[in-house]
Amino acid sequence: MGDHALALGTAWAGSVQAAGFIALPRRELTAALVERAGVLLDAASGTGDPAAAGAVGRWLVEAHFTHPSTLEHTLTVLGPALVRAGPDRGPAVLAALARGYAAALQERTRAEQERITAAAFVARTAAEQARWASEARFGALFADAAIGIAIVTAAGEIVEVNRALCEMFGRPADEVLHRSVDVYIPADDHEHRQTLRAMQAGELEHARLERPYAHAGGETIWTDIVLSLVRAPDGAPRFIVAMIADVTERHRLETSLRHQAEHDPLTGLPNRTLFFERLEAALEAGRHVGVCYLDVDDLKAVNDTLGHDVGDHVLQTLARRLAAEVGPGIGSGARAGAGGSGHLVARMAGDEFVVLVERPADRPDPAEPLRVAQRALDVVRRPVVSGPHRIVVSASVGVVEREDSASGSGELEKAADLMKAADTTLHWAKKDGRNRVARFDAERHRAAVARFELSARMPDALEAGEFVLDYQPLVRLTDQRLVGVEALVRWDPPGGDRIGPDVFIPLAEESGLIVPLGRWVLSEACRQGVRWREEHPDTQLFVSVNLAARQVREPGIVDVVASVLAESGWPAHALQLELTESDLMGTTGEPLDALPALAAMGVRIAIDDFGTGYSNLAYLRTLPVHALKLAGQFVTRPFATGMPDASGEDGHDGVDLEVLALLIELAHTLGLSVTAEVVETAVQLERLRKLGCDTGQGWYFAPPVPPAAVPALFSGPVGPT
Repeated sequence: MGDHALALGTAWAGSVQAAGFIALPRRELTAALVERAGVLLDAASGTGDPAAAGAVGRWLVEAHFTHPSTLEHTLTVLGPALVRAGPDRGPAVLAALARGYAAALQERTRAEQERITAAAFVARTAAEQARWASEARFGALFADAAIGIAIVTAAGEIVEVNRALCEMFGRPADEVLHRSVDVYIPADDHEHRQTLRAMQAGELEHARLERPYAHAGGETIWTDIVLSLVRAPDGAPRFIVAMIADVTERHRLETSLRHQAEHDPLTGLPNRTLFFERLEAALEAGRHVGVCYLDVDDLKAVNDTLGHDVGDHVLQTLARRLAAEVGPGIGSGARAGAGGSGHLVARMAGDEFVVLVERPADRPDPAEPLRVAQRALDVVRRPVVSGPHRIVVSASVGVVEREDSASGSGELEKAADLMKAADTTLHWAKKDGRNRVARFDAERHRAAVARFELSARMPDALEAGEFVLDYQPLVRLTDQRLVGVEALVRWDPPGGDRIGPDVFIPLAEESGLIVPLGRWVLSEACRQGVRWREEHPDTQLFVSVNLAARQVREPGIVDVVASVLAESGWPAHALQLELTESDLMGTTGEPLDALPALAAMGVRIAIDDFGTGYSNLAYLRTLPVHALKLAGQFVTRPFATGMPDASGEDGHDGVDLEVLALLIELAHTLGLSVTAEVVETAVQLERLRKLGCDTGQGWYFAPPVPPAAVPALFSGPVGPT
């Protein structure tokens, strides 16, 4: 038996024994409750069967744990412990315990009622009129029964009541007797009155009701009422016997458990369960519905620096403010529930809140959800004081309405779909800079869904061989001879259009698939290089492969490259790895540790798109880099027109051309080769030659081509001559 069960069971035993008489000795009582505490803790934590809690509730009744104060002490001890053991399952376990207890108590009460009924009324004998079979026995049972009993004539006059009923309602017998039963039935309780009328007319034999009644002291008690019709010898209705049990404690327990199940324990706000019930009800009723999904920005920083107690205080303060200032509605004199202007504020999870804005279908206000969202932002932005700390936080809000489905397609007619759209819109608000409201956009949402579906397809596509490599020539500018190729990955889904890297590479980086995809690209490019050399032994070219940031930061990247080279047989000096400046420097602004090891293997390192990223020229002298690939803007901007000017010179921007010349000169001073990207015209080629640029690539020479087309470029100049 676990320590928690032992401690909880011992505390439980002490509490219930202090509350009233228990038939079991202390040692047996403690052992029994420790065992059952273990069952409840297992159910709450998820390691046990939640249904077992119902059996514990039944056992309580069977063991005569039925005194109201005993039950109250039981719930007081068990409640917090079960919620701590399982915040999500604890309330459900308490509910199951209560259901089992209530069911067992009802069965016992029903059995007692049946015994009393059988003793009270016996069918008349064949020889005499209806009378009591044993008046003495009935009188004893009637007077001493634990439940309240009243006998009412068919005309509705109360003719007998027992002591238990008088104590239950706090009224003496002479105040109740010979009065009409209608006096004690609330005027608005139409169901009770209709049931009584049907029994008086002989149309109904038995009925059961659960109703609240006013005690003479002013408080309300809840009762479980069983009505039975007694007929005269001729079959006419004669008496109605009402057996009444006080179930106030059970009702309070059920109400408390229902509240726990539907409300967040930290903030007291409705939880996601109650929110979805209200949302689904509003949608089914056809009401105009808006959802404002709010996430507190950077609350994690508060928890990490000031502690979770402070973070919880911030959440509780924000919850109170939102409930008080957003919940009642926005506008003059708006009150919760008045005219449909009230808004339900709920806590979804963690630092997320949601506001349900609903209005009658015939009185929509399309601007109200945005007003509510902006008001919520203003509420969250106000400082929160927690002890010596003055904390300022912000929030991001996603707003979506039922009518946001494009072309009335009904995409947002279900609660789950509406909340998915709200969650997506909240993500847009955070992605766009936080501390703002984002409005749902159906087209953007569909694009996001398409991106997600595409991302989900990628692992299977890689396994199925749907990715292919094209190769773009790297050309020596002095004679336009092929010196290398850059491997470029493409996605060719069967029966569909080719998908470009600008679409799937960002998805692969977000999902982490870029690591296995990058390894496949590296391996396939090296194997293809080996095939070219085997078919054309005199050709010497290098293969250039791009490495993404996530690949470079993988701890085993050096081993991966070494393994690929060994498996393919491609020489290290003929492999060039291209990294952007930001990837090359890593997240800390320091060169990556893997670079020296890769360079020591003989692999060439090239900085791709040079001039668009980190641009710390001081590092170029110390980095193990062999080549710079100038970003396309350095090639295209100096030749914006490509037309001769008035003097007959090539049209170009003098300053940009000078910058290009200085970059090439700097690279050569540091012993680096220079490749110009996006070479598209003869003017660009000629100027780059004059500036001393080493190699180039671009559509002027050739577009990316499949591997079978590369050998045709081995024998002569590439591109126009």
